[in-house]
Amino acid sequence: MATDIKDVTHAVEAAAVMGLLRRRPRLLTLGEPTHGEDALLAVRNELFRQLVEQEGCRTVTIESDCMRGLLVDAYVTTGVGTLDEVMEKGFSHGWGASAANRELVRWMRAFNDGRPADDRVRFAGFDGPLEITGAESPREALTALHGYLSTRVDKSVLDATCAAETLDRLLGPDERWTNPAAMRDPSRSAGQSADATELRLLADDLVALLDAQGPPPIATSSRDDWDRARLYARTATGLLRYHYWTADFSRHRMTRLVSLRDRMMADNLLALAGVDGAAAAVGSTARVDRAPVLVHAHNGHLQRNRSSMRMGGLPVEWWSAGAIVSAQLGQEYAFLATALGTIRHRGVDTPPQDTVEGLLYAGPEGCSVVDPRGLAAAFGDSPPAPRVSPWFGYAPFDPAHLADVDGIVFVKDVERPA
Repeated sequence: MATDIKDVTHAVEAAAVMGLLRRRPRLLTLGEPTHGEDALLAVRNELFRQLVEQEGCRTVTIESDCMRGLLVDAYVTTGVGTLDEVMEKGFSHGWGASAANRELVRWMRAFNDGRPADDRVRFAGFDGPLEITGAESPREALTALHGYLSTRVDKSVLDATCAAETLDRLLGPDERWTNPAAMRDPSRSAGQSADATELRLLADDLVALLDAQGPPPIATSSRDDWDRARLYARTATGLLRYHYWTADFSRHRMTRLVSLRDRMMADNLLALAGVDGAAAAVGSTARVDRAPVLVHAHNGHLQRNRSSMRMGGLPVEWWSAGAIVSAQLGQEYAFLATALGTIRHRGVDTPPQDTVEGLLYAGPEGCSVVDPRGLAAAFGDSPPAPRVSPWFGYAPFDPAHLADVDGIVFVKDVERPA
């Protein structure tokens, strides 16, 4: 081998991670190759703590419902609610049951206690209000957007655009939107009904009305209020678009749905990076000065290359949120992919020696961050072979994309939770 692997591996510490990057990023993304393993979230938590204390980072965002995440942020910044309530209601996808996520929220609240508002750490979800079985009703986002406008726009102007009663009538009961049968049977979706079609037009008009107000002066309005209004606008239009394609019968249906989900993720990440159009004019400088934002999600949502999976026996390919955001931010977007040695309680045993994971597994470190350029050199003229996982829930690192990552976080053994 041309390079000794020990020369390109380091402890997973903030200084080592930042040392791998060409420039200081706005978004520092940390992927994981499987969900549900608290050992990986513990690595994230420790890296975030170091980034906060040593690099001035003040925001972490995870693959969870962006609307529910507002509850978590309110708790960690101001103490509103209780830890139990936040863990129950502030997360989607089952993340609230994670002991590591609970520890993250507890630590953030303790860190913020007694700190001035402009120095507190913040939490955000960047996923849409979506589950694998379907999507939420657009009611919460639409009514919140309308409520924001009602305090800033003349009532006659707002009513001429969309009265609150009209919104409520068109939305109807939430059950019409959240029917889980709609994911397998498009005819069960309300997404292309006459009411939904009218709602899409009205939502577009409400967003245009929001944009027409211009960013409010910080002296007379809360930047957080404005950022939330923009979040409501993105979420409302994104959900209505998602529901529309849930009701579609074409062969492109699933591709459009997974693409739309990552598009919603990308828009939320760009807003956190301070490049959300009008929102950027309100506070992007402060956001960038406190960069990087630490982003945590599945590798497949953060990678720069196209994502792929099989759904219903058919291949589906789409551009990930990471690919979309990276194209706009360039070197201000950084991606660390996590790779694993073993998850024995899932049937994932010692990796073959000729794989990326196999070479790293032979080292003594239990957890390390690896320079991908040095790793490629360590293989010399024999490129690493792709690893095949016996368990569908774990996606091994694809060596064909070694040049597309800024670093690899390697966890040698993921132990069964106690």
